[in-house]
Amino acid sequence: MRLQKFLARAGAASRRGSEDLMTAGRVSVNGVVVGELGTKVDPNVDEVRVDGVVVRLADGPTYLMLNKPAGYVTTMKDPQGRPTVVDLFPPDAPAGLFPVGRLDQDTEGLLLLTTDGELAHVLMHPRHHVPKRYLATVGGVPDESDMRWLRDGVRLDDGMSAPAEARIVKRSGTAAVVELIIREGRKRQVRRMLSAIDHPVNKLERLAFGAIELGDLPRGASRPLTSDEVAALKDAAGV
Repeated sequence: MRLQKFLARAGAASRRGSEDLMTAGRVSVNGVVVGELGTKVDPNVDEVRVDGVVVRLADGPTYLMLNKPAGYVTTMKDPQGRPTVVDLFPPDAPAGLFPVGRLDQDTEGLLLLTTDGELAHVLMHPRHHVPKRYLATVGGVPDESDMRWLRDGVRLDDGMSAPAEARIVKRSGTAAVVELIIREGRKRQVRRMLSAIDHPVNKLERLAFGAIELGDLPRGASRPLTSDEVAALKDAAGV
């Protein structure tokens, strides 16, 4: 088995993250630092360590959902000392648990956590177009022309966005709630799309990732995915 694949399956990091660990000289096999991508190991014979800690294949991957509150950054460690989603992991979280993709610090809602680096890599790859559903409270009330922009694609500083599904859920005098379903994963994409049509986001929550729904999970809480939910994720990823 290729070493980066072994590391991903063992939950050390995502597949891309495993490659980064290797090229940074943090991985050893049988006491020898290995940085060459594509190096093969035998999980039944070879001893693999990351930062000196032995890494083994677990009995099976872990899959959780977390209802992320605002104020937490989606990273395993923050050099600025801000709260991270790791602070919300359950006490019995297995080693190697990490978030699938990111929600920015001010965004709330559904965040997937797993030790399955291979599935995480596929889910985050843009070619699979896994839909993600958001609820955004915006300044002002978008009109039909604004909604058409969202549905046709919005010009952003890194190119045109793909068409989104968009509808107004609620209107008030100076604000509205917009539901947006996107199939890309650019940085702060929903916020940028809505700012591009002059309706900046005041509050943003992710409600669904593929067929996985946040439901009534309390803010800050997590729970294991059901077997049906894991199967739905794998189906969406084509694995």
